[in-house]
Amino acid sequence: MKAAVLSTGTELTRGELINSNAAWLSEQLTALGYEVVEHATVDDDRARIRDTLRRLASTVRVVVSTGGLGPTTDDLTAEAVASALEVPLVRDAASLEHIRRFFERLGRTMGAVNEKQADFPEGSVILSNAHGTAPGFEVRLGACRAFFLPGVPREMKPMFGEHVARAIATDVARTRHQVHLRTLGLGESDLQTRLADLESKYPGLTVGYRATMPEVEVKLLGVAADEAAAESIARSAEEDVRGRLGDIVYGDRDDTFPGVVGRVLRDRGLRLSVAESCTGGMVSSLLTEVPGSSDFLVLDVVAYANAAKTAVLGVPEDLLRAHGAVSAEVARAMAEGARRLADADLAVSITGIAGPGGGSEDKPVGTVHIALVRRSGEVELVHRVFPPGDRQRVRRLAAFTALRMVWLAARAG
Repeated sequence: MKAAVLSTGTELTRGELINSNAAWLSEQLTALGYEVVEHATVDDDRARIRDTLRRLASTVRVVVSTGGLGPTTDDLTAEAVASALEVPLVRDAASLEHIRRFFERLGRTMGAVNEKQADFPEGSVILSNAHGTAPGFEVRLGACRAFFLPGVPREMKPMFGEHVARAIATDVARTRHQVHLRTLGLGESDLQTRLADLESKYPGLTVGYRATMPEVEVKLLGVAADEAAAESIARSAEEDVRGRLGDIVYGDRDDTFPGVVGRVLRDRGLRLSVAESCTGGMVSSLLTEVPGSSDFLVLDVVAYANAAKTAVLGVPEDLLRAHGAVSAEVARAMAEGARRLADADLAVSITGIAGPGGGSEDKPVGTVHIALVRRSGEVELVHRVFPPGDRQRVRRLAAFTALRMVWLAARAG
């Protein structure tokens, strides 16, 4: 069963906004057993939206569209769909009342411009929106079911689950099952080399990769006569991949690496302190995205100036003079100081040259030293020279390398 995703909005076609909705919807549709064959993105033009919708509806059984349901003059989806169906727009009283009450709960009065959000192509099935002002709707164009959702992700995602997934889940014979494995520590090409024979080893398996620096997601899609057989293929391949990659695999589809690090710290009852120079608080920023991070993160010191490294972390001045701020010796002293300040079980520190300037022949841009110190006094040191040219890339690679050191140390106990 084929499906397509239609995204509307001039901000998308101009590149002003990244279209994350299409990627998310494709994953959801694939998980339901659909084959997503096209992403179409159209600007805020009534005729182009209409024509694209008609074209997609003639080739697929399901279209999921996002965007263009707001109150402004460039929100044209309902009008375009009505044009495609050659029917009028009809105002829905219940939807209008929902929008009015939504504003009342916020202590505001609904403006007249919002009334258009209650207008739908005649014959539509209206999809309620408990998360915002714009209801969605469903129509049929020939053999195709088309669903129209708001473009705001926090509204679109729950509405897809509440309305679309429930409506179409039974329409398709489920012959696919996909496993997602999240990895950190190897690049995409290295993973491909290690897993090159998987598809020949497991007939019916397709292996895909998605890199989101510095992580890579490995996707194992099994296809068979029924879902149980497809899952068996994907799970067998998963076991194989985990065996080959070991701790390169850190989790599955819904995991994040900071979340996995936080979970093992919490489960082991470990307290972590952090000292950062070139990453400027990025490590703690990643960790504090994890709910309940105060259970394990007790201190983060951002110390750029040498004087701050000495005054706050206790790094000896003669050590800084002898080795420079970007050195293994200073990284170790920073971590020891951070651990001592917080009486932590583990401490990690980062010092480096993120660029674009500041490098030298001995210490080029991208040079980073990371130290991890345990309560026992055991120290682990890592020296990396990351590819220069992108300050944010160097900082992110350094932060994730430090988090991986923490994760491995916490797992070891």
